[in-house]
Amino acid sequence: MKRDWWLFGICSSRFFTYLVFMTYAAALPVVQREWRMSATAAGSISSGFTIGYAVSLIILSELADRIGPKRVFLWSNFFTAFASLAFAILARGYYSGLILYTLIGLSLGGTYTTGIMLIADRYPSDTRGRAIGFFIASTSLSSTLSLGISGVALPYGGYHLSFLLTCLGPLVGSISIWITLASTPASISPRREEQKFSAEVLRNKPAILFIMAYVCHNWELWGMWTWTPAFLAACLAVSGSESLRVAGAGANIVALFHFMGFLASFSMGSLSDRLGRAFMILLLGSISMACSFTMGWLIGFPLALVIFIGMMYGFSAIADSPILSAGLTEKVETSYRGAAFALRSFLGFGVGAISPLTFGAILDWTNPMSSETGTYITWGWSYSVLGLGGLGVVWIAFILYKRTAQR
Repeated sequence: MKRDWWLFGICSSRFFTYLVFMTYAAALPVVQREWRMSATAAGSISSGFTIGYAVSLIILSELADRIGPKRVFLWSNFFTAFASLAFAILARGYYSGLILYTLIGLSLGGTYTTGIMLIADRYPSDTRGRAIGFFIASTSLSSTLSLGISGVALPYGGYHLSFLLTCLGPLVGSISIWITLASTPASISPRREEQKFSAEVLRNKPAILFIMAYVCHNWELWGMWTWTPAFLAACLAVSGSESLRVAGAGANIVALFHFMGFLASFSMGSLSDRLGRAFMILLLGSISMACSFTMGWLIGFPLALVIFIGMMYGFSAIADSPILSAGLTEKVETSYRGAAFALRSFLGFGVGAISPLTFGAILDWTNPMSSETGTYITWGWSYSVLGLGGLGVVWIAFILYKRTAQR
């Protein structure tokens, strides 16, 4: 019971803090127009956030091995609260939005892998997938609420109100986590002199496979997360709906997709404890890949079909995240977990930063802005490029599955 309350506390903090995670994506159709940005420029703000997120993950994950994940986790939450309020109040154009949203990414990154490290220290392997699944599921639930808040706020107060309401979440999350971890000891696993990064991580083939699968996973996931609210708004715009209501409705529909991700994270993490990490990654990666190659071509189709495919997409694209994280903690020595996550972050979020930018560039290249609807009408090529990441996950999962079957 004590552990369950501790897990509830850390997940609650993540839930509130990550309300800011979808702040920009939810308002993207409105912000792109009011800040007079091309799709490439709009994508670059998301990329700036992701680059900041990746840089902080690299530095702070490694730092967590040396000073303990608790300290890094607490202070990262504090600075995220400060940066989020600054973004809500001061972001009023491309450059201010780019700088301040990147600052949020720099702060927020320290709350991800350090949280997983805290959980890995506390929960054994046979329940770790479930515990990490709850932790990551709290992000999907947070994104659901964030998109829901934006969907209501955008038609009434525009992006100003949407930014303000969602950016208050990290302040609550910061207070919550300081209370939760007050009695948790700050543990550090010292490295033995003979241990080397090259041996513990770089020449650790199972760990590298989990890391590379995560890289492919991020390519698909970050592009999908950033642009799907705008895609849903485009689907609705073909009916001639008013722009602010279209943006709000698009955010609300994508909130449903993130709720599917919430269900997926805690259920699939638990299921991988019983059926195996590799098998579940292979299954979920296959579904996600199929959705990527399908989703963008559905504009103009019945909305019910778009929502159905989107729900499967939202479920499968995030479902392997807790499995990949739990799998990596099991393949690396405790004293090198932070270093392994740092490498994973550098590669995974570096690719994740490029993905939304690439998606937006392909939108610009493949079709002009529609003069009638004020939106893009061809999305299939952009989503198909995301599908290449899903293909990579399937290939790597198959290798991991074969290695498991041979034992």
